[in-house]
Amino acid sequence: MARTGLIDRRDFLKAAGIGFLASLPSGKALALERADAVFGAGFRGADGAYGLALVSERGEIITPVTLPDRAHGLCRCKVSGRVVAFARRPGTFAAILDPAAGNALTVIASPEGRHFYGHGQFSPDGRLLYASENDFDNNRGMIGLYDAMSGFHRVGEFPAYGLGTHDMTVSDDGRVLIVANGGIETHPDFGRTKLNLDRMQPSLVLVDAKSGALIEKHDMPAELSRLSTRHVDVADDGRIWFACQYEGPRNDTPPLVGYFSRGEAPAMISLPTDITEGLANYVGAIAVNRQQGLVGITSPVGGLEVTLEAASGKVLATKRVVDAAGIAAAPTGFAVSSYRGTFAQTQSQVAWDQHIVRLT
Repeated sequence: MARTGLIDRRDFLKAAGIGFLASLPSGKALALERADAVFGAGFRGADGAYGLALVSERGEIITPVTLPDRAHGLCRCKVSGRVVAFARRPGTFAAILDPAAGNALTVIASPEGRHFYGHGQFSPDGRLLYASENDFDNNRGMIGLYDAMSGFHRVGEFPAYGLGTHDMTVSDDGRVLIVANGGIETHPDFGRTKLNLDRMQPSLVLVDAKSGALIEKHDMPAELSRLSTRHVDVADDGRIWFACQYEGPRNDTPPLVGYFSRGEAPAMISLPTDITEGLANYVGAIAVNRQQGLVGITSPVGGLEVTLEAASGKVLATKRVVDAAGIAAAPTGFAVSSYRGTFAQTQSQVAWDQHIVRLT
């Protein structure tokens, strides 16, 4: 495991550049030198200000950067090492952190009539940034296309073929966009109010990344029409894992996690009753650890972290984490953050936001 950690740290430093390491105070540089892995995470400081931090797997904050407002999801460019933090719905900013440029922060805005839905992803070649967006006046989800090679200017858009477009990612070959449409109608005039809980339309969609054409759309069945499909991650065999949040009666216990592959219908995982109840109808984040064949989920409502075997969906471990928030693959298992300020085993003076991303 130590060898894997060295490779991770060197990969990060190679992308960030020598100048980044030289710019750090000695204590922060030491934290980076000791790190087996580096993560990005949004946070709220003790003073109420919001920021983005690079964090070691021990929870040591390496460098914090101030953000205009609260962030939600994050993504990293594997080519340039840049990190993007998207505003929490219905926010209109995306902040791009470039460690290679001394942690320079570029902030872009969604176009008029749109807001970000909190998630996005780079194309594997690093040329495009895709962002989930709400065309709120026309009540439709969209995927915005931004030129990552030229100042992140918006260069186009694709339909997301659904409502409440939330998380999205890109296939390893860059050909397919994978989209979770939560099915919930919102409008910034009503803040974060959910306007159509009696007629939700959750779905999982595959979109051609070149043309924007619809490849596949999987609507949730009628009996699960209030099961909002929210977050996705992809295993090394191409299997797409998704996590949901239930908007129905509290005493219902629907399945909350599932998977599918291209050309196949989604299959839901039947978790033990006590775990389903412990998740409290809310999975806030999901991550795949490809090296170890694991899937991890967290529930801030239930205060629970669950680790599954990716091959079978079998529960391997559970852990109580009060206000469990972000989850990402670590050198061993998963790194988990919480709204209470814990990251792995470290208690910090900041409140971590809902998602984290591994930067190596």
